[in-house]
Amino acid sequence: MLTFPNCKINLGLNILREREDGYHNLETVFYPVPLKDGLEVIREQRTENSKQLAVNSVELTTSGLTINGNSEDNLCVKAYHLLKKDFPSLPSIQMHLHKVIPMGAGLGGGSADGAFALKLLNDTFHLNLSTQKLIDYALQLGSDCPFFILNKPCFATGRGELMEVIALDLSAYQFVIINPKIHIGTGWAFGNITPKTPAQSIKNIITQPIHTWKDTLINDFEQPAIHHYPEIGFIKEKLYGQGAIYSSMTGSGSTVFGIFEKAINPKLSFPEHYFVYNTSTAQ
Repeated sequence: MLTFPNCKINLGLNILREREDGYHNLETVFYPVPLKDGLEVIREQRTENSKQLAVNSVELTTSGLTINGNSEDNLCVKAYHLLKKDFPSLPSIQMHLHKVIPMGAGLGGGSADGAFALKLLNDTFHLNLSTQKLIDYALQLGSDCPFFILNKPCFATGRGELMEVIALDLSAYQFVIINPKIHIGTGWAFGNITPKTPAQSIKNIITQPIHTWKDTLINDFEQPAIHHYPEIGFIKEKLYGQGAIYSSMTGSGSTVFGIFEKAINPKLSFPEHYFVYNTSTAQ
């Protein structure tokens, strides 16, 4: 079976306080965007001429963007092993991941892959897991993973796992996503902000007309990132200069997105190594 994990953007991101477990309480709105990877799961093919997988194992192959690190650390593989502990009859599988979403970019691509792997394994092998149970498994993979089980606009609190589906429809707009290939470590990002309670909750701000968001909808990670990496600020300025209604960094960066009216055709010129994606022109 084949599925297509999509990315997300954060519409506002407030870091409220540090928790005793070392994580942070936050509030944000997760919004799905149709920039997608491809993920396929195949039951082990046992033929006389084929190489058989080890018992109870998963073999991961990849294409597209290069994925660094050991395959055992990939969230798709971890998703398989997580389910295997509770479902010992889960067979050995082959899994292929075609990577399109930039990694370490604040787009949640790895989290999406892990969450979609859980859903795909559930459907392929008829595990009959409820949505809530899939969310519980996803949280064990990472804080952003539960969102991708629902994959609908959500107001999120806690570590990001406490979600409320909201009626937010931005389909009348186009999204432009720019990733300058700057790596911002999560530890560095959290170390450069001071948690605080905002004057107004994102949940309230997001109900206001989109043209008001520019002055009120803030990502706490953005200003420290721009101070250290001015390039991020230049991208945001360029998107506003081309007519964006709203622009912001997503997650802990370094990706910046702009929301435009569909009638606008932004003239974007960025260095060749940048990743640029426009929902209105993507195939």
